[in-house]
Amino acid sequence: MEKIVNALLAAIEIWDPYTAGHQKRVATLSLAIAREMYFNPKQLDIMRISAILHDIGKINLPTEILCKPGKLALCEYNLIKIHSEAGYQILKKIDFPEKITEIVYQHHESLDGSGYPRGLKGDDICIEARILRIADVVEAISTNRPYRPAIGIEDALEEIENDVFGKYDTEVCEICLNLFRNQNFEFKEIQLRDNERT
Repeated sequence: MEKIVNALLAAIEIWDPYTAGHQKRVATLSLAIAREMYFNPKQLDIMRISAILHDIGKINLPTEILCKPGKLALCEYNLIKIHSEAGYQILKKIDFPEKITEIVYQHHESLDGSGYPRGLKGDDICIEARILRIADVVEAISTNRPYRPAIGIEDALEEIENDVFGKYDTEVCEICLNLFRNQNFEFKEIQLRDNERT
C-alpha cells in the first residue's frame, strides 16, 4: 500500500506540485493533532495516508481552474467541490482500506451540516475527517494560494478559534491552537516512507 501511496503522490506532483505540497503539509499538522489525541500506531498510519492523499480527487480537475489567479465562477467552484467524492472513487477502485476512503470522502464536511459533498453533521463525521478539515483550513489560509498570497498563520488560527457557526470540532481546534501558540509547531512537508522499507 505504501508503494501505491508514493506512486499516487508522484502522479500529483507531476500534474500539480502545489497540490502535492499542500497535502504533505496538511499531513504533518494532522499527525501532530492525532498524536496529541493519543492515536495508536495503526490510527496514526490511517491518518497519515488519508492526509497525504486527501486531495487526490483534484487530479480529475483542469489545472486552469485549480491555478486560476482570481475568484472562481460558481460553476468552477461547484466543479472543485466534486474532488472529495472523486478522491473516494479513485481510492475505492484500488482497494484502499474503507476507513481511508471514507476520511477522504468526508474531509470537507462541517459539524453544522454546511459542508460537502453529503452535508453530514456532528457524529456522522469521523474524528480523522474532523482533524483533516481543520488542518486543511489552517494550511490553506496560512500559505500562498494560486489566487492570493498567504494571509498568515494568526488569521488562520482565528478562523478556527472564532467558529461562530460550529463548523469545526472544538477539541481539535483547541489542540491545533495549542500546537501553534504553545508548542511552536511549523508546517513541514511530511517525510514519506521509503519503498524499500515497506
